[in-house]
Amino acid sequence: MFTQTWKKYLPVIVILLKRSASGVQTLSMNHTDFERAAGGRKIKYSFSQLQLNKGRINTEVKQLPLAKEFAVLLQEDELTRKLLVGQYFEFSLSNDFHLTIKNNTPVPEANSETEPGESNEITADEAAAETVESV
Repeated sequence: MFTQTWKKYLPVIVILLKRSASGVQTLSMNHTDFERAAGGRKIKYSFSQLQLNKGRINTEVKQLPLAKEFAVLLQEDELTRKLLVGQYFEFSLSNDFHLTIKNNTPVPEANSETEPGESNEITADEAAAETVESV
């Protein structure tokens, strides 16, 4: 139901996955995309603690269909699959349609003195412009 919506945001999510090593990343998404995909059904549009450890979903926490579709899309896409391997990510989607990405991968001992960067927020439009500039 939401696969097309998630695919729309996938290029931006890839950028944020790469940036997440330096701190928490947030993506502001358009609520109408999700409401259209739901087809008028009243569903919960938020989820918390979707954990992907080495590309696999944490099965201890029951996930909503919205979160499951998101995780399946990340696992099926070749580029995101490569980014997820060996990493521990935590995703959450607020009621305000802010997707938060945290990279909770343990830092190797040699780099433990470095401090994580500040939290960054990016809108879908800004990320699309950044994607175009990098091409």
